[in-house]
Amino acid sequence: MQERIREDSTGAILFDAAVSPQVDADWFVPEAWRERGALRQQAGGRGGVAIIDTPAGECVLRHYRRGGLVASWMGDRYLWTGADRTRSFSEFRLLGLIASLGLPGPQAVACRYQRSGLFYTADLITRRIAHALTLAECLAAGRLDSEMAELVGALVARFHRAGICHADLNAHNVLVTSDELYLIDFDRGRQRTPAEAWQQANLLRLRRSLVKLGAAAQDQAAFEEQLWKPLVYRYERTLSA
Repeated sequence: MQERIREDSTGAILFDAAVSPQVDADWFVPEAWRERGALRQQAGGRGGVAIIDTPAGECVLRHYRRGGLVASWMGDRYLWTGADRTRSFSEFRLLGLIASLGLPGPQAVACRYQRSGLFYTADLITRRIAHALTLAECLAAGRLDSEMAELVGALVARFHRAGICHADLNAHNVLVTSDELYLIDFDRGRQRTPAEAWQQANLLRLRRSLVKLGAAAQDQAAFEEQLWKPLVYRYERTLSA
C-alpha cells in the first residue's frame, strides 16, 4: 500500500496511490457518481452502501453510521480524538495489514473524515468483491451445508491465527464466491495478541447470528451436527496448523 494523505480545512482523505493516484472529495459523494451515471445503490449495513464505478474499478462506498440507542442522538457523528483514531483511518489501515498478511478481505481504496468542532463524520471506499453472496444469503437459499461450514471455520481461523479480531463477526460479513470466502466490514476491528477468550467470543457471535437467521429453527440437532460442529472442527484444525 502506498499511503497518501490530502488535507484541507475540514478534514483529510487517505488513499492508496497504488490503486488510484488521485482521489478527491467527490469520490465520497453519492450524488456526484449519480450525475455521471456511475452509482448503483445496494442495501446493506446501516443506511446501505453505494456501489460506484470509479477509475479504480467497481467499488463500495460506505458512510459510517452509528447503531443502537446512541444513533438517535449522535446519528453519524463520532467524537474527535485525532485523525489516526478515526473509524475510517483505522479501518483503512487494518485492511492494508490484512492484505499484507495475505488474508481475504476487501481492498482498501480511500477513506476520509470531515471534522466539525468536537465531532467528525467518516467514509470508506473499498474494491467491490464481485459475484459474491453473503453467508446469510447462502443460508436463506439453502446453500449452507457442511462443506461450506468447514470453509467458514477455516476462514475465521486464518484471521484469528494472525491476531485479527473482527468486532462484528456475523453471517452478513462473510462473503462467498465460487473460489474464495472473504471477511468484510472491519469497523472497530484490530490486531490483537491471539487469545482463546476473544477468539471464542468471535465464534459465539457468529453462532448467534446464524441462529438468529434461522439456521437452527427447524432442527437444533441438525444445526449442531451438520453446520456448527463441522465449522468448529475445521476452525480448530486450521488454528493449530
